[in-house]
Amino acid sequence: CLIELLYGAGLRASECCDLPLSSLPAPGTSVLIVRGKGDKERIAPLGQPALKALKAWMAVREQFLPKTAIRSTAQRFVFPSRGGGGRLTRRRLGQILEDLAMKAGIAMERVTPHALRHAFATHLLSGGADLRAVQLLLGHADISTTQIYTHVARERLKQLHAKHHPRG
Repeated sequence: CLIELLYGAGLRASECCDLPLSSLPAPGTSVLIVRGKGDKERIAPLGQPALKALKAWMAVREQFLPKTAIRSTAQRFVFPSRGGGGRLTRRRLGQILEDLAMKAGIAMERVTPHALRHAFATHLLSGGADLRAVQLLLGHADISTTQIYTHVARERLKQLHAKHHPRG
């Protein structure tokens, strides 16, 4: 579920860790409400793999709630923890991803929260998504931040230009 949300919705590590239950899609919908940098809210559409993973996680989430006084705080978060904040920390998220990468035989540096977010943006751009749309999905205030992801998609952009521009 963590990987699906990081990659499938392009979440930042902090957004994933801080995700409150109230942000989850309403029944019959597939949009996550994310509170990102600067306390700005954005929508993050979820595909079927992410929705399926979220449903499976929610079915077992109760088992991971702490039994201590922190339980009332932890209950508010999609990914609860026994720690003082009641939610998964960014460090623990990184450790979980490192463990999964090791088990899968993938270099640990290739499976980080930011690498998954980067892949989300790059795959959208490579697939022909509009830069402005990707900016909105990532929650970037400035489009120049989003443009960083275009370096991987340059060849695709050249092909789009050649195919669709009258002077291509």
